[in-house]
Amino acid sequence: MRKITAGLFIALDGVVENPQDWHFPYFNDEMATAVDRQLGAADTLLLGRKTYDGFAAAWPERELAGDVDAEMAKRLGDARKIVVSHQDLTFTWRNSEVLKGDLVEAVAALKNEPGEAPIGISGSVSVVRQLLEVGLLDELHLLVHPIAVRKGLRLFEETDSALPLQLLSSDTFKTGVVHLVYAKAAAEGTEGYEYAKQFLGHEDSQA
Repeated sequence: MRKITAGLFIALDGVVENPQDWHFPYFNDEMATAVDRQLGAADTLLLGRKTYDGFAAAWPERELAGDVDAEMAKRLGDARKIVVSHQDLTFTWRNSEVLKGDLVEAVAALKNEPGEAPIGISGSVSVVRQLLEVGLLDELHLLVHPIAVRKGLRLFEETDSALPLQLLSSDTFKTGVVHLVYAKAAAEGTEGYEYAKQFLGHEDSQA
């Protein structure tokens, strides 16, 4: 079964909207490597409409310009790009298509297609939320920036149920950005609370 990974730039307060307004001062070689390992390793991209439009407006021009990111631009151009949209779209970026049918059913089928390279997601918050909720997202790569934006869309919306996650790896960059990789956990942890109760009881006795 193919793996699906998602990468997002996220502020310390959970904001993921308009990263172009606050992200670039923290970009360095470490972050470039992390993005390349997640998104650049994919041969199939699953993108929301807004993210796709932004990519399609920028990456083909970068490929033609032949600058430092031209290799990455070519890999993205060569990759199969599946766009989650309820509208009929006209594409100018090669290898692009609209996702057909229900998102969850289509992605479950996509994971079962032959292939060893991962399926990559960048941004596309609505898609990430839905796939993480139903357990179809294998890795959530969060590049947590040391800034509180204090306005804008946040990764997790308010609901009546918690979403337990399991930390797979962590790395701190020189800029203060923390690269955290999560998977959906089977259940909320309980051992930590049981362990902590002995200390809480000790504190209560000292009151």
